[in-house]
Amino acid sequence: MVADAQTLTADGFELSAPSGLAYAARMDGMPDDGALMLLYRDGDVAAFETLYRRHNDALYRYLLRLSRSPDAAEDIFQEVWSKIIRARQTYRPTAQFKTFLYRVARNCFIDYLRRNRRHEQTVDLAPEHQPDPGELPDALAERSLARRRLAAALLELPDEQRDVFLLREEGGFSLEQIASITDSKRETVKSRLRYAVNKLRAAIDDPVEVS
Repeated sequence: MVADAQTLTADGFELSAPSGLAYAARMDGMPDDGALMLLYRDGDVAAFETLYRRHNDALYRYLLRLSRSPDAAEDIFQEVWSKIIRARQTYRPTAQFKTFLYRVARNCFIDYLRRNRRHEQTVDLAPEHQPDPGELPDALAERSLARRRLAAALLELPDEQRDVFLLREEGGFSLEQIASITDSKRETVKSRLRYAVNKLRAAIDDPVEVS
């Protein structure tokens, strides 16, 4: 079981926001996401545990960067998985589970904003860098500055641009998948992503290509 942070118990399985440990690794030979969800629908709680651990880290990072608040991210994280649990009986693998999961997550975030009009930033969005013991002080300082510039630049992005960037960066989604999650046209997503990357590239002065 996963421990740390606040938990939600459902069908004997405890859910929690990740504590920085990697739970997303996939073992060779494991069923794909859709098959795991169908197994869970049929009563296999272990299948859901595998599914959850496969996606919890990336999902939590996405919500943290999107909400800009650890408390908000944890609340939304719990709500997302609660909705997934409740949806198991009606789940049909008509689209990739991951796309379904992030569509639910995005909708939960929008609902959270509607319920909390005064929601504000309370966290540095850029992940902490674990320094190499052999890294020179100048290199460490430069990396730290780039991280802070990225965090500030993310805050300055319009919501739509930040959303598509995080779906690409944290979720690893294609333009088509992001279009499905955000209910937008592919070209609209591509344009938003290009604007976001260009602004972030200018902020940290690090060339990045969008294909």
